[in-house]
Amino acid sequence: MALSTAAGLPASAHAAPADDRRSFMVIFVVAFALFLMIAVIAEALMVRWRPWFPGAESEKSLIGGVRAAVSTFMPLLI
Repeated sequence: MALSTAAGLPASAHAAPADDRRSFMVIFVVAFALFLMIAVIAEALMVRWRPWFPGAESEKSLIGGVRAAVSTFMPLLI
């Protein structure tokens, strides 16, 4: 039986912020890896990939563009 708090919530409800941070980090890392893979393949094929990702248009570096794209993409998921 889980311990209860004064508010009547189970004690495990207070662990949610750590779980949220972990979930956010997992989603960010997976999205970053996916966008990076797409950008590297497009670079190898000499295709302009920055217009495909919102937020990446003005970035000069590959990593900066992917980071901007993921940062733009993340609020849409959460």
